[in-house]
Amino acid sequence: MPTYTVTNSNFNFTSKQQKNLAEGITKVHNVVTGANTYFAQVVFNKTKKNNHFMGGKKVKEPSIFLLGQIRAGRPKKIKDKLISDLRDIVIKNSKLDETQVWVYILDLPPAQMIEYGVVLPDSGKEKEWFFRLPEKLKRKLSKLESK
Repeated sequence: MPTYTVTNSNFNFTSKQQKNLAEGITKVHNVVTGANTYFAQVVFNKTKKNNHFMGGKKVKEPSIFLLGQIRAGRPKKIKDKLISDLRDIVIKNSKLDETQVWVYILDLPPAQMIEYGVVLPDSGKEKEWFFRLPEKLKRKLSKLESK
């Protein structure tokens, strides 16, 4: 956790833009929340042509939707910074206007999530959680951690 799903409509990302956006989202989440980078995953989806509507009308302009599912328990101040920094990184990497970018954060109770086969820790309890993991998983996660 978190899982960030990026849906782009009416335009294509280049591979470089996807990589830069995934790295940017991961860094923002790490810096703002303090959570390890190996928790962050970014998934890209693209709407099919003519599959995006607003107000019952077909949308023709480019749009991006970022849905972040994060562990609950963080203060409002942290979530406010997270959502605005995520918006900024999406705009920077997509070159779209802020009116073409939607960002949503959804809090999920950590006890209702399993990643890497293990129930996730409460926010702020990542170190204790990590040290209780099997050695093989610790090595795997350490390799995923961005420096």
